[in-house]
Amino acid sequence: MDIFDKLINDFHDSSAWLEFSVLLGSLLLAYLLTQYARRHAEPGNGRRSVWIGSNALDGALLPLLALIFVCVAQEVVASRMPVFWLRVAMSLLASLALIRFVARVLSKVFPNSAMVRFIERIFSWLVWGVAVLHSLRILPEVLEVLESVQFTLGKQPINLLYLIEGTLAIGLMMVAVLWLSTLIEQKVINPWVSDLSMRRVAMNLARSVLITIGLLVGLSTIGVDLTALSVMGGALGVGLGFGMQKIASNYVSGFLVLIERALRIGDNVRVDGFEGRITDIKTRFTVIKAANGRESIVPNETLITQRVENLTQADRQLALSTTIVVGMDSDAEQVKSILLSAAAAQPRVLTTPAPFVTLVDFVEQGLQFMLSYYISDPRNGLANVRSEVNLAVLKGLRDAGVALPGSTRLVRIAPEKE
Repeated sequence: MDIFDKLINDFHDSSAWLEFSVLLGSLLLAYLLTQYARRHAEPGNGRRSVWIGSNALDGALLPLLALIFVCVAQEVVASRMPVFWLRVAMSLLASLALIRFVARVLSKVFPNSAMVRFIERIFSWLVWGVAVLHSLRILPEVLEVLESVQFTLGKQPINLLYLIEGTLAIGLMMVAVLWLSTLIEQKVINPWVSDLSMRRVAMNLARSVLITIGLLVGLSTIGVDLTALSVMGGALGVGLGFGMQKIASNYVSGFLVLIERALRIGDNVRVDGFEGRITDIKTRFTVIKAANGRESIVPNETLITQRVENLTQADRQLALSTTIVVGMDSDAEQVKSILLSAAAAQPRVLTTPAPFVTLVDFVEQGLQFMLSYYISDPRNGLANVRSEVNLAVLKGLRDAGVALPGSTRLVRIAPEKE
């Protein structure tokens, strides 16, 4: 009851109007500075940063600035009279700043993860609970109760407070590492590295190094002997050699693909009969998106050990082809001329290298020709240019009276005279 009696005395002795005025002024000043920072931020990533956010109330900068101003004001007011509301506001603002920072970092790194959203909610409730206990000045008693709950892990006695503090310390360290890696990507890697594949290599290396350092620092912070990790490292190496061999192989293959640059993000490839554009190369797999919107998840080891056709040339030109079968008695030179004319009539088809036609095979239905041509803008779609070329080929063959499989020989009809 002594704690609650002191809280009640502080509440009666405090000057509520003065504290509310100071709190309102601190919030207004923090809001104005946040708006100033938003106006001078970059139109793109700057206004979507962890600190500023999409609006003044969305980022972590507003509660952080308000916390600083309220902290300074509390020191000044507390030297003259007891404070109550400013102390409560400090706890709430500190909790809000921490929650905003963690939530914004996780939402940028894992934008579509339901599990991360669940972790954010659990963390928010935990931080708000600590803030309330701190405002009521009963947090030390709660910590003592948690410390008294002990259990043994192997031969090492561990209390519940130690376990909670260690989990939070490592978690916050990982969040800080993710924020730092994102900052390095935006401020260092993206401006300096233009190639998407090399940018991915630099980002993966930077994030791996930072996560390793952050994990070691977090473990040392909670008192874990890092020399004991050497045994765990040996066991992990054995596990990678046996049970996790495929995972390690895919991980290393991903770095080899990115470093050697045989395949790059944006290339159009054909893997095991699936054709599409590489949209992302992750640590374990590569995402290939077809023209119809379907996506194929290809393990990185497949790109190293199996045959992969890269349809995109070094100068970012994409080779396309159309195969057609005509009657056995068709004029090969005439068919070749029709196919070349159909490709040349399309504005997206390049003249250099020029389209070419090959007689591929003699099949049961007749002569099999292949028309090959190149485009330089695969991002604008493949199905549309293929369709235009195919329609032009079909029209040219029908106008010329070339017989197609499953039909009788067509007779060319001259246009009517007016």
